[in-house]
Amino acid sequence: MSWSLVIHGGAGVIPRGSLDAAADAAARRSLADALDAGSAILVAGGSALDAVEAAVRVLEDAPSFNAGRGAVLTREGTVELDAAIMDGRDRRAGAVAQVTRARHPVSVARAVMERSPHVMLVGRGADIFAIGEGLEPAEQDHFILPERRRQLDELLAGGGDGFDVDMKYGTVGAVARDRDGHVAAATSTGGVMGKRWGRVGDSPLIGAGTFADDRACAVSCTGSGEHFIRAGVAREIAARIRLAGEDPATATATTMADMAALGGTGGVILVDAAGDPLWQFTTAGMYRGRATSAAGRHVAIFGDED
Repeated sequence: MSWSLVIHGGAGVIPRGSLDAAADAAARRSLADALDAGSAILVAGGSALDAVEAAVRVLEDAPSFNAGRGAVLTREGTVELDAAIMDGRDRRAGAVAQVTRARHPVSVARAVMERSPHVMLVGRGADIFAIGEGLEPAEQDHFILPERRRQLDELLAGGGDGFDVDMKYGTVGAVARDRDGHVAAATSTGGVMGKRWGRVGDSPLIGAGTFADDRACAVSCTGSGEHFIRAGVAREIAARIRLAGEDPATATATTMADMAALGGTGGVILVDAAGDPLWQFTTAGMYRGRATSAAGRHVAIFGDED
């Protein structure tokens, strides 16, 4: 049976000319590395769950994106990380928010799913859980890059009442279907620049930014989290496919239009029960890539590359 893997590194205002050659090449290289990591598992007959975790771990280590190393900073100048993972076989899920001491939040989310009776842990408790489970730690200095410090300083100097002023949502994610016909999804993010008051977006919320169900599809989202939460984007797409019988492209377009009507922007990656990959975004670009057993590999950033 065929397999499919789709990844994203965030959507937003990314027109041609917005990246220099070095930044463009680094992002594409990291996307390719993530596809390699996930594809190697799927080629060998491994699970979709293992594949999406492996792909997202690569992206969490890539400074090109807003997840793990290179994550944006809170108003206080720290990093708070969110992640989720979901298994389409039985809809088990794990999620964490405001993690500060784990190198790979997606692996903490999986540990919550597999080694605890819960679905979501937050803040200090999530950090304590990760340490207790022996997951790889990391100090704040590992995550924080000088460019992110500069961006925060610029934001605060301008008054600091807004956040993510460039509308570049660097959230990362992966969806996959394995040779056994099972799907899985994972998403990881640093949130939005300058966030405060313990703000959490859609990425770690099952049904908003992350969802997987063998009966329909696997979805990972990136964009203006508050709007994705209000529209329940990931779950809505799956419900339209499973209950209304819509094809994935129609279900995704309809749901994204609803989200956009609320004032949101962003993008979605999806793989359906048949293994067909799909992405859609309302922005000028989205860091993205796909690999399948039938059609090879493709990596893109700008909107006119497909």
